[in-house]
Amino acid sequence: MAKTVMITGAGSGFGRLAGLALAARGHQVIATTETDEQADSLRAEAPQLTVERVDITSDDVVKVAAWDIDVLINNAGAGQTGPMADVPIERVRRLFDVNVFGTLAVTQHALKGMVAKGRGRVIIMSSIAGVLSAPTFGPYAMTKHALEAMGKAMRGELAPLGIDVTLLNPGPYQTGFNDRMADSMWEWFGDASINASASDLFRSVGEMVTSGQMDPAEVAQRMVELTEAETTTENNFVPPEMRALAAAAMEA
Repeated sequence: MAKTVMITGAGSGFGRLAGLALAARGHQVIATTETDEQADSLRAEAPQLTVERVDITSDDVVKVAAWDIDVLINNAGAGQTGPMADVPIERVRRLFDVNVFGTLAVTQHALKGMVAKGRGRVIIMSSIAGVLSAPTFGPYAMTKHALEAMGKAMRGELAPLGIDVTLLNPGPYQTGFNDRMADSMWEWFGDASINASASDLFRSVGEMVTSGQMDPAEVAQRMVELTEAETTTENNFVPPEMRALAAAAMEA
């Protein structure tokens, strides 16, 4: 059955790929972007999508309550790296504004219609960083851990109302997001402020995350599967072996 699917952060990466794949399968896709420029570009590239500007950190989110949405895919997000002892608080605040508070605001507005009709699904883009953290990736992991808590609470709260909530946990995929995030700490944090061994560690972690990244079409396909599935699990690791990696790391 065709569904109306809203995707945040659909101007690039996973969101764009998933929007195109869902539209190709006959779903009505409301693809949202942060800026008007992104919206104009996406409309020109993909006229089969309904494109709207929704900056999830602004009053734009009130638009969402008026749309009849069957599935909300919370894909919009931001990244930031840096050691927790030094990361500027304003950067962490901005990260939470986008990844946590913005996601929650959009979800609350979309839920108004879902609750009224007694059905719906919310897919929350978490990460392997939602269950693990690593040096310099603390700021980003903090926000994804918060989304894990939000999603797990909502899953229990909304199930009796006919609304399913599920979390998607991808590993490193080649969208450009991880590369930008790994580089972001060097915008404000220089080698001169740390000793050589710490600098080597920080750079090696960034290289580990950005090396051997996988095809993002795999995550987009999982979004399609979760949109169309009869039921979901609480977490969905992509690729599936990420679950075992996370378990092993936690055990260690």
